[in-house]
Amino acid sequence: MQASEQSVGTVPVAGRNLSRQLVSFTRRQSRAYNRSLTSFGDAFADVYTSVLALGCAAAIAVSFVAALRGEMVRADPLSSGVEVHSPVAVPAELLWVLLTYGVLAGILMAARRLGPVAVTGAQGAWWLPLPLDRGPMVLPTFRRRIFWVGLGSTAAYVPLSILTGLGLATFEHALAAVTFGACCLAVLGIAALLQPDGRTPRRALAGAFLALAPLAALPALAGRMWPLAVSALAAAVILRRALHRAGAVPGTDLIRGGNVSGHAGASVFFLDTNELLRSFAGPPRPVAASRAGRFYARPAGSPFAGLVKADVAAFLRLQPPVVVPLLWLAACLAVLVSDAGLPAWMQLAFIALAGCVVASGMGAVARRTALLPELDALLPLPRAAVRVSRLLMPALALAAWMTLLMGTLALLGAGGPLLPAMGALAGIGMGAGCLRGATRPPADWTLPPVDTPMGPVPRAQLSSLLRGLDVTVLSLLPVGIALFVGQALPVLVLTQAAVSLAAVLVVLLSGTKPASGRQ
Repeated sequence: MQASEQSVGTVPVAGRNLSRQLVSFTRRQSRAYNRSLTSFGDAFADVYTSVLALGCAAAIAVSFVAALRGEMVRADPLSSGVEVHSPVAVPAELLWVLLTYGVLAGILMAARRLGPVAVTGAQGAWWLPLPLDRGPMVLPTFRRRIFWVGLGSTAAYVPLSILTGLGLATFEHALAAVTFGACCLAVLGIAALLQPDGRTPRRALAGAFLALAPLAALPALAGRMWPLAVSALAAAVILRRALHRAGAVPGTDLIRGGNVSGHAGASVFFLDTNELLRSFAGPPRPVAASRAGRFYARPAGSPFAGLVKADVAAFLRLQPPVVVPLLWLAACLAVLVSDAGLPAWMQLAFIALAGCVVASGMGAVARRTALLPELDALLPLPRAAVRVSRLLMPALALAAWMTLLMGTLALLGAGGPLLPAMGALAGIGMGAGCLRGATRPPADWTLPPVDTPMGPVPRAQLSSLLRGLDVTVLSLLPVGIALFVGQALPVLVLTQAAVSLAAVLVVLLSGTKPASGRQ
C-alpha cells in the first residue's frame, strides 16, 4: 500500500489506461449482475412509485410555498413579527446573505465528512492495493456527486428565492437558483481540495470559510448575469483543480469517506436520525479530550457520582465545538431583529427548528451508550439514576443556550423580565427530549404501511422518527406563546415549569426496548 501511495501522480499513461479498463470491467460486470436480479416489472414498479411520490411531494411543496408567499406579501413588515425593540434592525438582504453563508458552511463541513472523493469498501479492497493511477477509480463517483449536488442545490434554492425575492420575476428566480447551485459546486470543490492534505491545518480551514463569504453574496444579487458568470467561473476553476488532484487522496481517507457515505445513506433510507448523527460524528478534539481527562481524574465518592463524572467527561470529549450552537443562536436573533417582514409564526418556527437541531446535537453520549444498553444494566444503580446522569449535561447545556437566547430577547424588550427563567426551564425540557430521541429504539420495518389517498405511508416508522422531537417542541411551546403575546406572564412560567417537569418525568420513568429485547 505504501508503494502504491508513493506512485500516485507518477504512473505513466499505460498505467492510467489499464486503470480505466479495470474500472470499466468492474462496472460492466456489476451492472450485468444487478440486471440479472431485477425484472422489468419490478423496475417499472419502482420507477412508477418514485415518480408518483416525487410528484405528490412537489405538489405539496408548491402549494405550501405559494400560500406562504401570499401571506408574506399581505403581512405588514412593521407589525407582523415578534415585537422586539432592537436599536439596530438587520436588513432583509443581509439576513438572506447570512443564512446563505450558514448553508454553504454546512455543505462544506458535510462534504469534508463524506469525502467528497471516496470509494466503497469493495472498491477499496479491489482497486486501491493495485499499483495503478487512482484517478480513473475515484473520478466517476466524484463526477456523479458533482452532478447531484448541483442539481439538488439548484432545485432546493427555488422556493427560498421565491420567498425572499418577492419582487423578482420568474427568470430572475431561475438565475438566483442556478447561481446558488454553482456556489455549492464551488464549495464541493473546496472540500475536495482540502482532502488530500489529511488533517487540514486551521489556517487552510479558516481560509476556506473566509472564501465562502463572497460566494454567499452572489445569489442575493439576482436579476443580473455577472453573479452567475462569477459563480460558474469559480466553480469551474476549483472543480478542475479538484478533479486533477482526486487521484492524490490517500487510500485511508478514500475508504473513510466511503464508509461515512454508506452509513449516512443507509440512515436516510431507514429514517434513522440517530445513525445519521453517528455517521457524521468526528473524532474527539485533542483539547477537549485533555480537558475531559483532567476532570475524570478527580475522585468520586459513590457509584452515582462516578457515573456522573464519566458522563460529564464523555460529554466534554465527544461534543462538537460550541461554535455550532452559538451560530444557531445568532441566526435566531438575526431572524427576530430583521426587517424582512416575516410573520411571527415563521420566526417562532425557526426558533423551534434551531432548538431541535441544537438539542439533537447534545445527545452524543446517550447515542453512544444506547448501542450497548446491557452495560447500563451492569451498573449498581437503578435505571432512573442512570438516566438522570445521562440527562444532566444536555439539560444544563440547553438551559444555558435557552437562557442566553431569551435573556438577549428580554434585553431587547421581548417577553419581559421573566423570559430568561422560562428559557432555562424550557432548556431542561429540551434536554429530556434530547435523551428521549437519542435512546429511542430503531424503527420496526416489519410493520406494514398504512394506505392513504397519497399512497402507503410508514406511519409506525414516522412515529418512531418523531420520538424525542415531540418532547422538545412541547417544551418550547410555552416560551413560544410568551414571545407571541409579548409578555412572559406568571401563568406561562408555571405552565413552562409543569411542562418541563412532565417531560423529565416521562423520560426518566419510561422504559425503552433495546434490540436485545430487554425491557
